[in-house]
Amino acid sequence: MYKVLVSDPISDMGIQMLYDAADVEVVKQTGLSEDELVAIIGEYDALLVRSQTKVTEKIMSAGSKLKVIGRAGVGVDNIDLEAATKRGIIVINAPDGNTIATCELTFAMMMSTARMIPQAYKKTVGGEWDRKFIGVELRNKTLGILGMGRIGSEVAKRAKVFGMEVIGYDPFLTEERAEKLGVKLGTVNEIVAKADFITVHTPLTPETRHLISKPQFEIMKPGMRLINCARGGIIDEMAMVEAIDQGIVAGAAFDVFEVEPPQKDHPFLNNPKVIVTPHLGASTIEAQENVAIDVSEEVLHILRNEPFKNAVNLPPVPANVLNKLQPYFGLGEKIGSILGQIAQGAVYEIVVNYAGDLIDVDTSQLTRYIVKGVFENQLEGINIVNAMHLAKSRDVNIVVQTSNTSSSFTNLVTVTVKTKQEEKTLAGTLLSGYGERIVRIDQYPVDFSAEGNLLLISHNDKPGIIGRVGTLLGSNNVNIATMQVGRKVIGGSAIMVLTIDKSAPAEVLAELSTQAEIVNVRALKV
Repeated sequence: MYKVLVSDPISDMGIQMLYDAADVEVVKQTGLSEDELVAIIGEYDALLVRSQTKVTEKIMSAGSKLKVIGRAGVGVDNIDLEAATKRGIIVINAPDGNTIATCELTFAMMMSTARMIPQAYKKTVGGEWDRKFIGVELRNKTLGILGMGRIGSEVAKRAKVFGMEVIGYDPFLTEERAEKLGVKLGTVNEIVAKADFITVHTPLTPETRHLISKPQFEIMKPGMRLINCARGGIIDEMAMVEAIDQGIVAGAAFDVFEVEPPQKDHPFLNNPKVIVTPHLGASTIEAQENVAIDVSEEVLHILRNEPFKNAVNLPPVPANVLNKLQPYFGLGEKIGSILGQIAQGAVYEIVVNYAGDLIDVDTSQLTRYIVKGVFENQLEGINIVNAMHLAKSRDVNIVVQTSNTSSSFTNLVTVTVKTKQEEKTLAGTLLSGYGERIVRIDQYPVDFSAEGNLLLISHNDKPGIIGRVGTLLGSNNVNIATMQVGRKVIGGSAIMVLTIDKSAPAEVLAELSTQAEIVNVRALKV
């Protein structure tokens, strides 16, 4: 039974699937202090938050069972990602759930600043009939979009319907996708110089902080308007106030601030040309339910050891890549696990070679599964989140290679583990109708499914050895399910891989090791 703590107000309808899950117990306690969370978090497998709960290193240290922290929204500023990664805690968000809500707020802000609606409203309800609010139309204006991800792309689609010309900037925006969206590509400075309206939709990173600042305001055409419904700090607030005073910026609409909530003397709050709202980008009934549904689904996948996609402390994997890699995750982990059990000595390098169908996709996620497998029997708490971090902290070098051919296989994953004592290699593939297969151990060709209890026996290729092994195991009530023998030449060295129905007792393994022509016996659990 998994226990999930919901520590912020999150839509009950959105997390209904957690309530309905037979293997999950949900506890909802909001408004907890850090110390109160520390006192109870140790009994929970998952923590769900919005923006109120600050998930600190202290809380995670106390969360000895924590596998996942879910943020019902996009930003994870309130979660210590570094601490989570070190502890192997997966942090997930819901990047798609509020896309339309934020897109529509952006347009509401754009319309409001174009027609000065809040300012006109304030005067009208105050008893003044002031018709001097002369705005501008969106039609035939140029909209610059900085950040052409999910939200930026949706804004672009709607802007085209309004008859706007759209120029987009995003380091990952291809010409093909820009053409499909009807967007022209431009640099930040090109957009700043040409646009009548600019809206930003990038994450806040060291590279995007003050993406629009004094140098950009200096090349803007007078009368332009700015909208920020993304993250405070992308636009330099103080530089924008100067640009308004200089007549460069005619109006601005901000849903976010560099420091939230802003101080009462913040210059935006009393500037008649700036419209402000209190971070309402995701504040629709639909968005709140959607982000809760998305994060609940991901939490269930993680707790049940099923594939998931929205981890923010893992590199993002596009859906088409994930679909191609997903069948290999189990194979990669099993290859790593077997190598981790048979390699003698401390591992200093892991070499992964991908061949055939796998050379055309980003295999970094699959590499994580392999590294996890190598160390899972040695390091407590290792998972795909912290696998690379733990390997690096132990000075283990990870080398990834690709090959255009994979001999007789359409796909092949080959992993070599190097220690000071030896090198051990395994290769595996996916075969249609047969699933995951191990096809090579060191220089020996084999063909077996890595499942359950295995015996790996190194021996000299002499008549009668297979019979003696079978007899000895049978006399000790150890049933053999499958057997594979690999050799390079007749009479030379060879290996035997047996799948057995239950683990062999230590005394049986010892007796096997004393048999003539048997060099080594290893019991493996996959």
